[in-house]
Amino acid sequence: MSKEKISIRFFNDGEVRAVWDEQNSKWWFSVLDIVAVLTGQNDYTKTRNYWKYLKAKLKKENSQVVSATTQLKFIAPDGKKRLSDMLDYKGIIALGKEFPGKKANRFIEWFTYSDESIDGKSKTKAYALFESSFINSIEIGTTQGLQQIHAYLFGGLYDFAGQIRQKNLSKGGFQFAVSRFLDKTLKQIEAMPETTFDEIVDKYIEMNIAHPFMEGNGRSTRIWLDLILKKRLEKCVDWSKISKKDYMNAMMQSPTNSNVLKNLLKNALTNKINDREMFMKGIDYSYYYEEDD
Repeated sequence: MSKEKISIRFFNDGEVRAVWDEQNSKWWFSVLDIVAVLTGQNDYTKTRNYWKYLKAKLKKENSQVVSATTQLKFIAPDGKKRLSDMLDYKGIIALGKEFPGKKANRFIEWFTYSDESIDGKSKTKAYALFESSFINSIEIGTTQGLQQIHAYLFGGLYDFAGQIRQKNLSKGGFQFAVSRFLDKTLKQIEAMPETTFDEIVDKYIEMNIAHPFMEGNGRSTRIWLDLILKKRLEKCVDWSKISKKDYMNAMMQSPTNSNVLKNLLKNALTNKINDREMFMKGIDYSYYYEEDD
């Protein structure tokens, strides 16, 4: 499984997992994940039973959804790999049409267009970063390194990719670093020590407060943080252990109280710094944090 490319998307805070089929060059999506988000059901057993009932019904109707289903080993709630029904892109669209109501329509719209959005295209670039030689040339812990990451993720998508903003920026009433002092602020952040976990997180918090780009700060800076942790401590963050709500709350508190964020990150540290699946999963969660509710 560690050599397989796993992707996680989020619809209404529910995971929609997929595995990449190298031979056929396509994604296979977990049917149970789709059924769970379309029924609003969190109970694995009830979801499985519902799919069993729906599958039997569709089979009687000679639906192509059933014939298009394949089985792959996937992680079940008990942590074990079990054979699970999977569908490709077209199969998921067909399955979504079997569910009535506005929710199914919203799901199909989300599923169809998410890969074509700026975030979708940027996320594909973020996946590619792990396999690229470029990742080894990124400066660690510097503003230049962060600009390199941002330019890689958003090059061709934003005309300001990799460029330090020249305008003031605020979000939710919080004013980020004033643009005319930004160069000086970034030099001060760059000079901050990064030898211990606390120092690294303090540096990460200050870079978040600086928010050097017009867009894409969070996604770029989380990769920047992981590269520092990897080099200095031989650790990285397992972002899948941190919920969106907990992360957002901790980041909002971080300018005045860094302990909440430090505890959150410390409990999610892993030594799987060269693990492809860990990196890919981290990208999935990082992009999920930035989705609007």
